[in-house]
Amino acid sequence: MQREHWGSRIGFILAAAGSAVGLGNIWKFPYLVGAEGGGAFLIVYVAFLIAIGLCVMIAEIALGRRAQANPFGAFGRIGGKGWSVFGFLAVLTAFIILSFYSVVGGWTIAYIVKTLTGGFVGYTGSEFESHFGALVTDAVEPVVYHGAFMAISVLIVIKGITGGIEKASKIMMPLLFVLLALLVVRSLTLPGAMAGVEYFLVPDWSHLNADMVSAALGQAFFTLSLGMGALITYGSYLGKKESIPNAAMWVVGLDLLVAVLAGFLILPAVFAFGMDPAAGPGLTFITLPAIFAELPFGLVIQLSFFLLLFVAAITSAISLLQVVVAFVCEEFNVARKPATIWVGLAIFLFGVPSSLALGVWGDITFFGMNIFDLLGYITDNYFLPLGAIATCLVAGWVSYDSFTDEVTNGGERPFAYLTAWKWMCRVVAPIAIIWVMIHALL
Repeated sequence: MQREHWGSRIGFILAAAGSAVGLGNIWKFPYLVGAEGGGAFLIVYVAFLIAIGLCVMIAEIALGRRAQANPFGAFGRIGGKGWSVFGFLAVLTAFIILSFYSVVGGWTIAYIVKTLTGGFVGYTGSEFESHFGALVTDAVEPVVYHGAFMAISVLIVIKGITGGIEKASKIMMPLLFVLLALLVVRSLTLPGAMAGVEYFLVPDWSHLNADMVSAALGQAFFTLSLGMGALITYGSYLGKKESIPNAAMWVVGLDLLVAVLAGFLILPAVFAFGMDPAAGPGLTFITLPAIFAELPFGLVIQLSFFLLLFVAAITSAISLLQVVVAFVCEEFNVARKPATIWVGLAIFLFGVPSSLALGVWGDITFFGMNIFDLLGYITDNYFLPLGAIATCLVAGWVSYDSFTDEVTNGGERPFAYLTAWKWMCRVVAPIAIIWVMIHALL
């Protein structure tokens, strides 16, 4: 079976950026900045994003392109048979993450539908809080939207790399940037918005401590979709003439740009209305809609915001789905269409308990966590770090010469930071990731 390839360099960069840019950029990053000290967190985050995140991303893309296979096949071919377990772990991680990520993605569809049908007209802050609580705890509605979100993901992935994922990315990523830019302009023109800008950009180093450093490193690592096989899979479709370091730098740069723009969107609006910048996940689905309701053309702004969230979520979702689909197609010789449909259905069914765990199954707990929280805890603190560490060790120690050949395009494109990258993979990145794991468990 002839392997598909990206139709263009920009197609790969936009698809990979779409994988990296997700709810973590627009939802999690602004409230982490709010909770962890503003500008000080931003500076530490950017340093880790470039030093650790870029290093691991280059390794993952190189692993995929070298092996021309899904994560399971890639680790087996390049690292040796014993390393295949880490490839399977990456596939399993993508499966699990998408199962509960799709539930949250469904919420964005629910908010788009409610906004379009006028359901939010006249709502106040407390009513937004009640609506969000009623939505996530309902036994049926969020499951339906979870199914809709998965169905859209399946329809895109079923059309393949160039006809589905690349085509969708070329439409959705520019749309994401346009929506984000328009919303940022509106946020910055609010009275009192500059207080939020100052909080975001001016560092207060009194907040610098182990917890803040750990949060910054964790966010820098997780925001790039590392450790879940997405970039290994996407890298496997990358042409041999493309520069991996250059492409990775573009992806990291776009990911950072979205996160920073999200900060300029959310924090000035929060400060302008005297809200709490450390309000947590509720900032997105409760606090911000309450702010939008107070603005002229607030429903239009709100619709744009949740459309933005949906685009960010779906571009990440299709990369996760592609990881599992590629594994099934290549390891079991199944055609793309049936593989995508059956994998999508399996992920949907696996995600239903995560949705119900926020409502009718809320009393079912494991180690003090409901199913939704438990799956996030396991993947964030164990599976993702282990996958990234394995990639670094294979790149830095097990098959360094093969990776050097990929990163430099057989010596035709010298990589000025090759030696630094080698030691980042061999020592610095694994130690940093292990530190995050240990700190998260304490």
